[in-house]
Amino acid sequence: MRDMPDADAVRRIALSLPDTAEKTAWSMPTFRVAGKMFATLPEDETSIAVRCPKEERDELALAEPEKFWIAGHEAGFAWVRVRLAALDGEGELRDILADSWRQAAPPRLLEVHPRLGLPADE
Repeated sequence: MRDMPDADAVRRIALSLPDTAEKTAWSMPTFRVAGKMFATLPEDETSIAVRCPKEERDELALAEPEKFWIAGHEAGFAWVRVRLAALDGEGELRDILADSWRQAAPPRLLEVHPRLGLPADE
């Protein structure tokens, strides 16, 4: 049985990333690096929304619709939704959150943490 990520895992992993804080906005938990949002835990906390370049987001949603989808109100933005139950465990959740963190992090943090959020083979 795989370690199915839940809202507690999202919170624990997101807050373990450098200079990250949790802030409630729109009646839901949001996670920010240096004040810039990189993840939200919307609705019933069974999914997350994370930053994702639009081209990649569209490809993800088409390739793995059981895992990724684009919420209507986020269609014009570089965000994608991720179903927690469809993930291959906390490792995949960590990779997704770290990638989103990297997209929002300021250059000073990227300089200090150059490998965080990058695939292992890059």
